[in-house]
Amino acid sequence: MTSDAARHSDFLERHPRIVVLTGAGCSTGSGIPAYRDREGLWSHRRPMTFAEFSGSASARRRYWAGSLRGWPRVRDARPNTAHAALTRLEALGAARIVTQNVDGLHQKAGARRVLDLHGRLDVVECLSCGACVSREDVQELLLAWNPDHAVAGGETRPDGDSHVDGAPPGFRVPDCRECGGVLKPAVVFFGENVPRPRVDDAMDALARADALLVVGSSLMVYSGYRFVVAARALGRTVAAVNLGRTRADAELHLKLEGDCGTLLNAAVRAVTRGPAPLPS
Repeated sequence: MTSDAARHSDFLERHPRIVVLTGAGCSTGSGIPAYRDREGLWSHRRPMTFAEFSGSASARRRYWAGSLRGWPRVRDARPNTAHAALTRLEALGAARIVTQNVDGLHQKAGARRVLDLHGRLDVVECLSCGACVSREDVQELLLAWNPDHAVAGGETRPDGDSHVDGAPPGFRVPDCRECGGVLKPAVVFFGENVPRPRVDDAMDALARADALLVVGSSLMVYSGYRFVVAARALGRTVAAVNLGRTRADAELHLKLEGDCGTLLNAAVRAVTRGPAPLPS
């Protein structure tokens, strides 16, 4: 066992009830890129903001043109060893997973009590009436209406889209079939607030936990960093597994720097005396 795995497994053994906050680094092993580099700087163009999307039909056409190309990469992604290890901890009653990711990979790995802090990309909602539809249903319409745009290319981004320069001429975007309103992925865009009930649920879980473990998040946005602040205020131990710098480095009791899947699997294997199996 490596020294890092030993330190991590010791942390898990000393804190039998943990809240795990996962970020983009948890899913890079599944082929979904992270937002930021090892220094916490943007490694892709800044995502579209909620104000842009909701206020401009041209921006919405640009977004959906990129999503048409990029969505299959998220849809077809498979869980990696990091997801499998956390699922094993959850099954043992040792962890509650709160994720900043919108890819649904924790659920694909078999986790059952996941709090999707920023929503799910596989659901699309109407901004007017709140009706929800499957992202795959929207994909079918986008493909049928815009066959010339369903080509690979452009910068692949973490939110399941691909960079597109400008609004493609003639690109058609479906409206809500219930009220004709604007459809938007059921995820929290930059500049949009996380729904208060989700924050409250996560804070309640943290209040009942022994520690907070951050996995694969730079914590550069406050929606994640707030849980470190809360954990410290509660007197909880805070640990992180991340490949690179985090906003909370000076506040961590333990930090392991490396691949999330490798480190998590080694620690969970040591604690549970067996490997975390990947889902079929």
